[in-house]
Amino acid sequence: MVIVFGSPFAGELRAAIAAAFPRQTRAIIGGGVAVAIAAAVFTAVVRVRRMRWARPDGDSVRERRALRYFALGAALVAGTLFARGLSSGDPDIDVVEAFHFVEYGILTLLFYLAWRPFDDVSVLVLPLLAGLLVGTLDEWFQWFVPFRVGELRDVLLDGAAVGCGLLFSIGVDPPGRFTLATHRGSAMRIGAMAVAFTLVFALFFQTAFLGFDISDARIGVFRSRYTAAELEEAARDRSLRWRGEPPPTPGRVSREDQYLTEALWHVRRRNDSVATGDLFAAWRENRILETFYAPVLAPPGSVGRPGFGWPAAQRVDTERLAQDDGRPYLSGAEPYRIYVWPKSAFWAAIALVIAVTIVLAVASDRWSRRRARGGPV
Repeated sequence: MVIVFGSPFAGELRAAIAAAFPRQTRAIIGGGVAVAIAAAVFTAVVRVRRMRWARPDGDSVRERRALRYFALGAALVAGTLFARGLSSGDPDIDVVEAFHFVEYGILTLLFYLAWRPFDDVSVLVLPLLAGLLVGTLDEWFQWFVPFRVGELRDVLLDGAAVGCGLLFSIGVDPPGRFTLATHRGSAMRIGAMAVAFTLVFALFFQTAFLGFDISDARIGVFRSRYTAAELEEAARDRSLRWRGEPPPTPGRVSREDQYLTEALWHVRRRNDSVATGDLFAAWRENRILETFYAPVLAPPGSVGRPGFGWPAAQRVDTERLAQDDGRPYLSGAEPYRIYVWPKSAFWAAIALVIAVTIVLAVASDRWSRRRARGGPV
């Protein structure tokens, strides 16, 4: 939970570093990540060189050194490839995201060591699922925090970090034997963890990525996480709440107003369209704001900075120059994709996945119990 609830404070720390050392921020964060990785690899190598393994016949050998060095090397290579493959292209963002490989690598190692005594396939599967669960909770929590975005890409990045952490963990302390079999109770533990991850991921996906097409004959179509009726209700609520007291500029450790965030999507899209000379799109985006997000436009500066509402003269000129002849308009203001899948079908699919997972877990557990008793499997 430290990773999940500590993310806003990590953002505050990065902002403080950037404010104090604007030109050295990337070097400081990147250097910290490099030192942490180097220290982890050095510690693991020392452990490999010092540890001896015992065969059942009592002879002390070091035959598993090759396996462990291979796992450590694979973790480094995979981490490098994943970091490059999932790169955003912005060096400042990429160096921060590289820290995911450190924190989720450590987290996975702790999970692995906790389940290491099971000595079956669950020692590999449980840390992987647990790491993905924490990564999804992290992104879900960030969705509620200003200046942070819960993204599917980041869940994938966290999953890659967990996979690298699992390889590193094998290098530190490999299982006694590699087997796809499960001991008594392991299948049920795997099934419970898989169900928990599936539910959390589904709730995160519904919260952040399921939405609706809002269609208006005078405006066109745009996507929102709210229905048209919910947008109208939110506009009435903000009109009353902000009357005489505009909303304060949000801090990093506060609750994000998602209605306001959506409005700012359309403000940016409108202003970008003006800058590129696409007055037709600018006019339609402004009509979306006037119809569904009016409290954000008036009074000007209601969200801490002026300019969201157009002056009357600019509005009249844009309407005249937009050449709005009724052409269909599809807004692309949302910065990431919103899916308009029916929630009933979505949850039916999730229920099916959970049901299959439970059936497989129960069947596998029964098989493990029969094998342990020496009966037919």
